Amino acid sequence: MDTADDLFKRLEQLNDIGASLSRERDITRLLEHILLAAKAITNADGGTLYRMTEGGQSLRFEMLRTDSLHIAMGGTSGSPISFPDLPLRNEAGAPNDSLVAAYTAIHVQTVNIVDAYTEPNFDFSGTRRFDERTGYRSQSFLAVPMKDHEGEVIGVLQLLNALDPATHKVVPFSLADQSLVESLASQAAIALSNRLLMTQLEELFESFINLINLAIDEKSPYTGGHCQRVPALTMLLAQAVSDTTEGPLADFTMDERDRYELKIAGLLHDCGKITTPVHVVDKATKLQTLFDRIELIDTRFEVLKRDAELQALRQQLALRTCVDAQAEAAIGAQRQAALEALEADREFLRATNIGSETMSEAALQRVREIGSQRVWCNAAGAQAEFLSVNELENLSIRAGTLTADERKTINQHIVTTIKMLEQLPWPKHLKNVPEYAGGHHERMDGKGYPKGLLRDQMSVQARVMGIADIFEALTAKDRPYKPGMKLSQAMGIMNKFKDNGHIDPDLFDVFIKQGVYQRYAEQFLDPSQIDEVNF
Repeated sequence: MDTADDLFKRLEQLNDIGASLSRERDITRLLEHILLAAKAITNADGGTLYRMTEGGQSLRFEMLRTDSLHIAMGGTSGSPISFPDLPLRNEAGAPNDSLVAAYTAIHVQTVNIVDAYTEPNFDFSGTRRFDERTGYRSQSFLAVPMKDHEGEVIGVLQLLNALDPATHKVVPFSLADQSLVESLASQAAIALSNRLLMTQLEELFESFINLINLAIDEKSPYTGGHCQRVPALTMLLAQAVSDTTEGPLADFTMDERDRYELKIAGLLHDCGKITTPVHVVDKATKLQTLFDRIELIDTRFEVLKRDAELQALRQQLALRTCVDAQAEAAIGAQRQAALEALEADREFLRATNIGSETMSEAALQRVREIGSQRVWCNAAGAQAEFLSVNELENLSIRAGTLTADERKTINQHIVTTIKMLEQLPWPKHLKNVPEYAGGHHERMDGKGYPKGLLRDQMSVQARVMGIADIFEALTAKDRPYKPGMKLSQAMGIMNKFKDNGHIDPDLFDVFIKQGVYQRYAEQFLDPSQIDEVNF
C-alpha cells in the first residue's frame, strides 16, 4: 500500500508529466510520453496505447512497450506495429465487449483486472497464446479511456503487470494507481486534442498559403516553382547554420518552433507577387507585353525588304527601253546590299530583344540609329518611325528585359508582401514572419530594397532567405528569359556577391563548407547543370 509520502511524490510526478505534455508539439512523441508516463507512475512492466480511428469504428494500435521482453513497437522505436485494428462491434453489429480495450472505449469505463487467467468476463485467448510463445505471464491489467474536453473517447491507455517496487513481483493495480492513471489519461487526452487541433489549424493555414502560391503559379508558371524551392533551400541553409559549432555563427540555434516560423516565412516570401501584372513577371524579352512585339518589327522589316525589291524592279523596268546590263546589275547589287543590311539589322534587334547579355554603348547606339534613320510605310500608306518611343526604350535596356518602371513594378512585390503580412494577427511563435519574408531583397551594404537595411539591422533568418532567393533565381531552369545556370557559374556569381557586400559572407561560408549548394543541386537541378565547383 502506498504511503502518504509515496502518493505525494507520485502526484508531483503527475503534475510534471502534465506540464511536459502541454509543451510537446510532435504528436508521435506526445503519445509516447503518455504511455511511458503511465508506466512510470504505476511501475507497470508493459503498456499499449490505442487511438480511436476516424469514424469511431475501431481502435488502432499506436505503440506498445513491454520492458522485460524488450519489446518496443510504434512511436520513435523505429519498429512499426502490424497488428490489425480492434473493432468496436462484431459482424452482427453488437458491441465487442469481449476485448478489454474495446469494452473500455465502448462503455467509457475503466477496467481493472487482477489476473487475466482467472477473469471470466473477457476473452484473453490471444494473451495466452502470446504468453505461450514468449514464456511471459500476463497477469494484472488496467485499461483507462482517454476522453477529450467534450467527453468523446479518443483512445485507450492499457497497462500490463504492475510490479512491486521492493520485490519486483507482479501485483494488481491499486486504486491509487487507477486514480492516477485516470487523471493522467484526462490530461493526456486534452493535450492530445489540443495538439491535434493545433495541427489541423496549422495544416489549414499552410493550405491557405499554398492557395496563394497556387494563384501566383496559375498567373505565371515561372514563379510557382520558385515559391517552393526558396523555402526548401532556406531550411537547408538555416539548419546547416544551426548545426555550426564554430566561427561567428556558432551561437545561432533553432528549435522546432523557430524552424516552423522560418518555413512559413519562406512559403510567404513572395506572396505580394499576386498583385504583380503577369506580363511583367513573365517578361521573357524586352519587347514583350501581352505578346512579343518583335514580330511587329519583323513585319516592318519585311515591308522594307518588299519596298527595296519593288524599287529595284521598277528601276530595272525603266531600263527596258534601252537595255543596259551593267546598270541592271548595279541596281541588283544595290537591292541585294539593301536586303542584306535590313536582314542584319533585323537579326541584331532579335538578338537584342532577348536581353541575355549586357549591351555595349555601340549596341545601344545602333538601336538608336535603326530607330531614327529607318522609316517604313504603314498600313495607312504614311511614312512612320521604324521604332516607336516605347519600343526604343525597351530595346535600349542595358541588361535583362525590364525597363526602369517595370523593375519598380517587380520590386513593389516585396513592399506588398510586407504590407500583406503585417496585416495578419501573428501568434507569438510566428511574430517574425513579416521581417524574415520582407528582408530577402535587402543587401548587407544597405543598397537593397525596400528599406535599405544594413547587415546588423537584419536577422540571420532574413539574411539566409536572401541567399536562398538569389541562388534559386540563378539556377532556376523554368524562367522565361534565361536557361538555368551551371552550378559552378552560379557559385562564382554568389562569391562575387559575397565580396561586394550583396550577401552575408559568414552565411555564404557555411553554404560552401556544409555543402548546402550541393545538396540543393542534387535535389532540384538538372544533372546537366551540376558540374565541379572549385574555391
